[in-house]
Amino acid sequence: MSDIDSSLKNALKVNKEKGLNTLKDKNLLKKIGIMGGTFNPIHYGHLSTAEHIREKFELDKIIFIPSSDPPHKNYSLVIDKIHRYNMCVLGTYTNSNFYVSDIEIQRGGKSYTVDTLTEIKQIYTHSKVYFITGADALCEIETWKDVSGLFQKAIFIGATRPGFIFEKVKDQVSYFIQKYNAQIFFEKVPLLDISSTELREKIKNFQTIKYLLPEDVEKYIDKYKLYR
Repeated sequence: MSDIDSSLKNALKVNKEKGLNTLKDKNLLKKIGIMGGTFNPIHYGHLSTAEHIREKFELDKIIFIPSSDPPHKNYSLVIDKIHRYNMCVLGTYTNSNFYVSDIEIQRGGKSYTVDTLTEIKQIYTHSKVYFITGADALCEIETWKDVSGLFQKAIFIGATRPGFIFEKVKDQVSYFIQKYNAQIFFEKVPLLDISSTELREKIKNFQTIKYLLPEDVEKYIDKYKLYR
């Protein structure tokens, strides 16, 4: 068994235990963060964002949810969901406050956030749910399925990239708050200026991706020749 196979086996075991403990303690979790996405691949931008927001908003747990079939992405550029799930587990298993859920993968089909939040609310009935996404994506939320339902089920946090100017979207946010009774926060996050698109391009061109994502994720990508 290679080093990365051993690491993955251990990471999956740890993540399963964290999942069981999260369910066992669900009535004690006052505030949980949901971080959905393709994670194609997961990188330090995702992880530092999650940790920063967990601390700032005093969240008890961050649940990462890799999508099965993302409706807003070019599916030909998205690698197999099991690879993306495994990389998320490898990237998060050392943080006891992070857990990776496979609910969208198990559900299959198009991964709509409103369906996931409905399921989350059914499980974590005592928790306030915070949905973490990029500020740019949040501003386009009316292209998502059942916008009204989304804002009813979660408080939204838009993580901003370096150089983001809130004044440009202030009117739009006010519109969301007025029309949907939405609760929205924007949070400036350090180390966010890394993109999965950039990483895929670097891998394709055989450029280094070291220090942009966890070492185990890099080893996993190398083993399976992903994004080549």
